[in-house]
Amino acid sequence: MPFPRSISHEARAMLIRAVRADGVPLNTLHVLPDPADHPAWADLKTAADAGYAVAMEGIAGSLRATVETITVGAARVHVATPEGVFDARRAYIDLHGGALVFGGGGACRTGARMHADQHRVRCYGIDYRTPPEHPFPAALDDCMATYAHVLAHHAPADVVIGGRSAGGNLAVAMLLRARAEGLPMPAGLVLLSPQADLTESGDSFAVNRLVDVVLPGSLAATNLLYANGADLRDPLVSPLFGDLSGLPPTFLQSGTRDLFLSTTVRLHRALRRAGVAADLHVFEAMPHGGFGGGTPEDAELRGEVTAFVEGVWGRSGVKIQT
Repeated sequence: MPFPRSISHEARAMLIRAVRADGVPLNTLHVLPDPADHPAWADLKTAADAGYAVAMEGIAGSLRATVETITVGAARVHVATPEGVFDARRAYIDLHGGALVFGGGGACRTGARMHADQHRVRCYGIDYRTPPEHPFPAALDDCMATYAHVLAHHAPADVVIGGRSAGGNLAVAMLLRARAEGLPMPAGLVLLSPQADLTESGDSFAVNRLVDVVLPGSLAATNLLYANGADLRDPLVSPLFGDLSGLPPTFLQSGTRDLFLSTTVRLHRALRRAGVAADLHVFEAMPHGGFGGGTPEDAELRGEVTAFVEGVWGRSGVKIQT
C-alpha cells in the first residue's frame, strides 16, 4: 500500500521504517502464542514490557514530573506530580495500552509523568494486573479501586480519565461499572484508538489489515486470553456494546490506517445516540497509536487533547495551586 504524500515528511518516514522492503509490516513477524499456553504468554509479556520501558527511556529524560508508586487494593498506581506550580485540585487518570496484556511497569510509570507534565495536574497511572496470571476482571477491579481512591482526594468534576488502545477499553468499562455502583462520573473522557470491541466485528478489521503498520492483524489471541471464558460481547469486556448514557463528554481519536478505526467510529456514534457530547478526530494515514511521537501530527493530536481537557475543566479564571 503506497504511503501518501499528504502527511508530514516525519510521519511518512515513520511508516516507511515500519515495513520491510516488500512493504510487509515488520510487526507481522511477531506471532502470538495460543491463549492456553500461559508460560509462553508470561515470557512474552516480560520481554514486551522490557521493550516498552527501553523505548520510553528517551522520553523519560525530558520529563520534569516526579513520581511515586503506591498500592491501592491489588493495584500498583504511579502517582506523578508536576514540577513547580500546578493545579492541585485536579487529577488525570491514565490507563495504558498494550492489548490488555502488555505495557505495564516502567512504560506505565513514564506515561504517568508525561500526562502530569502535559496537563499540569497530578496523574494517576494505573499499572493494572494483566493475564495470563490475572485475566478479566482483575484489570477492571484495579481501575475501580483506583477511581474510588482518586474520588476520595478529588471532586468528580476535577477528574479526567484517559486511555489509549486497551486503556480505552478499560476507561469506558470502568465508567459503566462505576455508574452501576452509584459512583459519580468524571468531568471528561479521552479515548485514543480505543480497543472497545474484542469481537473485532468492525469493517476496518478487514480493510486495514496489513495497512496498519503498527497493528497489522487481529488481536484475537490476546482478547481470548484476557476474557478467560467471559462473553466477548459482555459490555464490561467490550464496552462498545454497553449502555453509554450518562457518560461524560468524550474525546475520541483514530487514523485512516488504524485497525481500530471502525471501533472508534462506532463508539463515537453510539455515544452520540446515547446523548453524550462526543468529538471524533481522525488523522490522515495515522496507524494505531499514532506516528510514534516527534511528528507534526502527533503534536497536533497532543494539542487537541490538551484543549479538550482544559475545556471540560473550564480552566479559564481558575487559580493554580501548589
